[in-house]
Amino acid sequence: TLEFLPFAAYHELDDKSQQQACEAATLAFAAPYYLSLVEIDAAGMYDTQAESMGKVFVSTELGGGGTSSPYTAGAARRGVHNFLVHAGILDAKPIQPETASIKLDMQQDNAYVFSQHNGLLEPCVSLGDRVQKGDIIARVYTTERTGNKPVEYLAESEGIILGRHFPSLIKIGDFMNIIARVVQQ
Repeated sequence: TLEFLPFAAYHELDDKSQQQACEAATLAFAAPYYLSLVEIDAAGMYDTQAESMGKVFVSTELGGGGTSSPYTAGAARRGVHNFLVHAGILDAKPIQPETASIKLDMQQDNAYVFSQHNGLLEPCVSLGDRVQKGDIIARVYTTERTGNKPVEYLAESEGIILGRHFPSLIKIGDFMNIIARVVQQ
């Protein structure tokens, strides 16, 4: 399981008019954050299938880790309401969020950080924290050799922590963090 800042997203598409429609729907959703999402592996995903049929698609991550909160539930309720208004399904006014959505970008090659080790994960940053290149973002303590020093993972780019590995145990190849660049506040 993963945990994310609450965001809505659209994908970069070959059909730019469809992409613009998806971006407009994403903005209408009015999540606290929004971005053009880069999928690690888009093959076979529901998103990809809907978009291949020319449908307007908005992807969301409104928390994660198998949890919810009043904040994320409120973002979901407002977002669905606003999406239905935007699509012309609900005859009502959009619900304005308390603050404007923050635009993020994760187009850089090193946005995703993956674990190269098995062990116990010590997060050194929280969701929404700003990081600079070279900052320690996590440590992994091997469970096979408990006397070894932990392996430190450093941010390879600057930005904010958009997503993180939720469980305490991590394996080689597991997603550890996503670092997104703030484009517009």
